[in-house]
Amino acid sequence: MRIRVRRRPRSRRTALRTGVPLTTLALAVAGCGASVTPGTTTTSLRDTAATRGTQSPGAASPTPSPTGTGTATATGTARTTPTAAATCTDQILSGMTTAQRVGELFMGGINAAKPDQAQLRILRDNHVGSVMLTGRSTAGTAATRKIVDGFRGQTDRVGGKQVGLLVATDQEGGKVQVLNGPGFSAMPNGVTQGKKSPTMLRAEAAIWAQQLKRAGVDLNLAPVADVVPASLGTRNIPIGSFQREYGNTPGPVTSHTGAFAAGFKQSGVLTTLKHFPGLGQVIGNTDTTANVVDSVTTSSSASLDPFKAGIQAGSPFVMVSSATYNKIDAKHIAAFSPTVIGQLLRGQMGFKGVVISDDIGNAVAVRSFTPAQRALDFTSAGGDMILTVRPDVIPAMAQAIQTRMGQDASYKAKVDASVRRILDAKHNAGLLQCG
Repeated sequence: MRIRVRRRPRSRRTALRTGVPLTTLALAVAGCGASVTPGTTTTSLRDTAATRGTQSPGAASPTPSPTGTGTATATGTARTTPTAAATCTDQILSGMTTAQRVGELFMGGINAAKPDQAQLRILRDNHVGSVMLTGRSTAGTAATRKIVDGFRGQTDRVGGKQVGLLVATDQEGGKVQVLNGPGFSAMPNGVTQGKKSPTMLRAEAAIWAQQLKRAGVDLNLAPVADVVPASLGTRNIPIGSFQREYGNTPGPVTSHTGAFAAGFKQSGVLTTLKHFPGLGQVIGNTDTTANVVDSVTTSSSASLDPFKAGIQAGSPFVMVSSATYNKIDAKHIAAFSPTVIGQLLRGQMGFKGVVISDDIGNAVAVRSFTPAQRALDFTSAGGDMILTVRPDVIPAMAQAIQTRMGQDASYKAKVDASVRRILDAKHNAGLLQCG
């Protein structure tokens, strides 16, 4: 996955009362420093569509709390009891239009340093429920927070309640650190992190997560759980050449992905295990190369241990790669493979959280597929959230999904299950308002 950037939001209240469009608001915030307060809303095109034909949610469930009856996820914020989460999720899901449900399946990329007006409008008009800050920003936490609060203020409403926007970025360290500047530490690369003790890494990760939280970011698309063998090293273009790996054997990668995730959990930021079932054995980078193949990894390889451990610890997100794994499913890239997602990740490993794709909007690995095919193949294989650094492909993807939902009841049920998992993750991050 490529390197991406973000900026930080503050108060939304004043700006959102004006009802200005998201695109205008975000750029105005970036340009003049206007402030907005999280949690307030204004009427938008999405609000209008959202309120038609929806029903008001019933009984409320509390937002997640780090204390009390909640249990903690291994890689994110505190989790409330399953019953509370299910109740809140059901309330929101039952009131959503089809377009809103489909919108929850997407995470669209927005440049953190300079948000694009046309891209912001695409996200708003398609009810997109998650945003990834991309590129590179040196603006710091305060400026990033202002940008993020601008995004949040224009999210959809269901039954009179705002459905919180999930904001993510790539903040691994080294060459993959989107957000920089005042308030952000210069994070070392994975190889350097791997030389620290797990205890030290966990403590530092908690600090890095606090910085993201102050910037308004809910989800880090990290840690990297890929094992790059020493014999391959920097010839492994996607991971080894950038020194993104924690080690060359499963043991240190397992301990350090766990420590990184635990530190982020401590500070209330979700994390993502990536890139399942591993990019450590390939040569090509799926972002820039087609037909990237792993001819080594099997469904029982030790290199899967970091993923197994993270899933057992409660990871809420797992990112699936766009390489092909000949010894698991030679006919499909992993992101489009029912064997990889349904049988191995869901079945064998018991993962119940959100399966997110690597970028399938701009990556060369998927360019032989139309955007519509990519969306249908990923969701049909069991994937939940489509990540695209190019928002302009979202309308075609969303239309294809809506059309298929109208034609195939089993596919519609699969989409609803994905939306439920995504809303559950949002609830656990404190992003849903119920009651």
